Amino acid sequence: MNKEKIILNAEAYVRQLHQQDTTGHDFEHILRVRFHALDIAHYEKADTFVVELASLLHDSVDKKLFKDTTTAWEQLYKWMNEMQLSSDIQDEIVHILKFMSFNGGKNNGKLKSLAGKIVQDADRIDAIGAIGIARTFQYAGHFKEPMHISTQKPRNLNTLNSSQYHDEPNTAINHFYEKLLLLKDMMNTERGKEIAQERHSYMESFLEQFYKEWDVTKNGEGHKS
Repeated sequence: MNKEKIILNAEAYVRQLHQQDTTGHDFEHILRVRFHALDIAHYEKADTFVVELASLLHDSVDKKLFKDTTTAWEQLYKWMNEMQLSSDIQDEIVHILKFMSFNGGKNNGKLKSLAGKIVQDADRIDAIGAIGIARTFQYAGHFKEPMHISTQKPRNLNTLNSSQYHDEPNTAINHFYEKLLLLKDMMNTERGKEIAQERHSYMESFLEQFYKEWDVTKNGEGHKS
């Protein structure tokens, strides 16, 4: 098994899948997740091949991005077989891809392997901080969700099932409270926690400034003649 060749093929495979993405899950997102995953793997002394491969493939069957997930999974299995990946590696990749997403908090604690936990941390790092903020508004715009509705409060995740979490109408700002601000305390690794702390603080500062500007007519910053 030529690991270097497999990684290069994986890059080409996911580049083709995500090159037209406008939801914030584009190929550059994939590359950032790989970077953070390999960084964390270095600290954790993990199997970098599985970490890198899972990082590249992590959005290739995501139901948020592909309406026909059955076909997406079939294509992934076909690709893995063409790469002659062992059944053990295929099983681990599949397990990671099935359970690494936030999924309204329903997947918490389901990942078994260290590689999976590392990739999950890396993906969550790219969901927070300045990049996370930008991706949140890009995602909301793509799906025609409003930026903010003052009277629409964040939902209680404990009362939502997975379908409700993904399919019910929402706002970009509510997404911070329903996911992004929760991720810091859900990191699996010490390195992930370290990176997440700074990005979490940045999001808190952003929200404080956002509300200040959103309520400009109430806080007296508006034009006065």
